[in-house]
Amino acid sequence: MTETRARLFLPFALLIAILAVSTASIFIRFAQNDGAPSLVIAALRLTFATAILTPIALTQHREEIKRFTRNEILLGVFSGIFLAVHFATWITSLEYTSVASSVVFVATGPLWVALLSQLLLKEHLARTAVIGLGLSIAGGAIIGLSDACVWEKGLSCPALGQILQGRAMWGNFLALAGAWAVTGYLIIGRKLRAGMSLVPYIFLVYGMAAMVLIVILFASGNSPFGLAPKTYGWILLLAILPQLVGHSTYNWALKYLPAALVAVTTLGEPIGSAILAFFLLNETPTAATLIGGVFILTGIYLASRKA
Repeated sequence: MTETRARLFLPFALLIAILAVSTASIFIRFAQNDGAPSLVIAALRLTFATAILTPIALTQHREEIKRFTRNEILLGVFSGIFLAVHFATWITSLEYTSVASSVVFVATGPLWVALLSQLLLKEHLARTAVIGLGLSIAGGAIIGLSDACVWEKGLSCPALGQILQGRAMWGNFLALAGAWAVTGYLIIGRKLRAGMSLVPYIFLVYGMAAMVLIVILFASGNSPFGLAPKTYGWILLLAILPQLVGHSTYNWALKYLPAALVAVTTLGEPIGSAILAFFLLNETPTAATLIGGVFILTGIYLASRKA
């Protein structure tokens, strides 16, 4: 696909990516309800995705994989490690802090991507894109805090001291580490995708992430064996839709768009998840979710105008 055709296809592709990644929370919820630990879900998600990619990568892209330079392999390995750390730290953060606080901290990812992409990739954002980035992060914060804030004779939210203390502080740090890790994943992806085809890149990165997560899985005392067949089915769907369709489309877009813009579009996930939860789980989105969604969509629109 030529770059001109690819750019015409980008808005549709990013929409598909957002919708695909938005199914993750649904499939994770179903797998957790069947008794699957979160780290098991994360490890099997990347393992299944890599297993599906392997015959395609080794039959259709063998020659390109053979031509990988030592530097490309090293960067791909680091990208996979960052992806594994992102999943491991963010999921583990939920054991120590609230979902609301975790989402707020991990949603700062696009901010770190924007800052580092200017330093490492020399990608400077236009003023409109910066405003869009700020609106999207604000929208993510609104959605994240919606579970913690209540309306009792006015809006009441947790004090900052409650967020930054004890077990909650450790959980919030893990969520922030998850944001830093996804930043490394996207920054390296932007650099490598300039000269590497999509399938060889994600085969290397997903494979490395799977290996790291398997090590973390066994080190934490968990086992991927003994789950119900239906549970493995949910995780397989998690590997196919959010990972192979969603994440891979983001990685495809990294060849044509600044890393910061791709990072901003990932904030559309809570909106898609809320829509799917409404239809599949009968969960009605709150007013805060709707308001935050408007901020995110407006931010994505402003940022993408200057892509």
